[in-house]
Amino acid sequence: MKEIPIYQVDAFTHGPFTGNPAAVCILTDPVTEETMQKIAMENNLSETAFITRGNNEWLIRWFTPETEVDLCGHATLASAFVVLNIIEPQSDEVIFRSRVMGRLTVTRRGDLLELDFPADTLSECELPPILGKSLGNNPVECHIGRSDFLLLYGSEDDILALRPDFRMLAGIEARGVIVTAPAKDVDFVSRFFCPGLGIDEDPVTGSAHTSLTPFWSERLKKDHLTARQLSSRGGYLECSLKGDRTLIAGRALLYLKGEIYA
Repeated sequence: MKEIPIYQVDAFTHGPFTGNPAAVCILTDPVTEETMQKIAMENNLSETAFITRGNNEWLIRWFTPETEVDLCGHATLASAFVVLNIIEPQSDEVIFRSRVMGRLTVTRRGDLLELDFPADTLSECELPPILGKSLGNNPVECHIGRSDFLLLYGSEDDILALRPDFRMLAGIEARGVIVTAPAKDVDFVSRFFCPGLGIDEDPVTGSAHTSLTPFWSERLKKDHLTARQLSSRGGYLECSLKGDRTLIAGRALLYLKGEIYA
């Protein structure tokens, strides 16, 4: 039986019980993909990250309760919090190596941790009928990116008012759906739905901001943006566009630590 250290961290938080909780498991011995998936299912959080120390970097994989994903922002932020505050507190930067997205760095910036992720490229497209039906309110525009649809609405109130039919929404041919609008006290707001991955609404989605940042940067003609994700837990992010990279910064808090016996 293996003993695996586990930490639960709230990422993109603005205080206790806000932001997006992620589990971070530190692997020192090989663990099968099947076991990682079962641990993620047992944790029942939107994401569980598994990190393994390499040569001057950490290997990272992310699992929802139902499947492995190619990229996860909040679980990477949570993993960086564990490395930079518990394992290597003398460091100000951690390099992660992912199987699909390659090198990902996280840098300490005051009390923020800043992700350096590849920016997404969006194309405007026709609204699939299933999206209009499942969301109950047609957007002003519909775009498609690397893995998600991005839907633009007219106001923050429109975003708050959405009550998706998640069973219907699970049938879309994409990882998930980003809905966004101009905001009252920040540059833009959003929500993220991905029931096909076993998560009806993700509390705060770092990877979605690789799409949102270039989208709003072009519209607002500014490279540095502030954002809120309007889930019930809520989250705050600072985003910057730097060439073909997106810098996404937020705060994190440790919620619990323990050991898994698997």
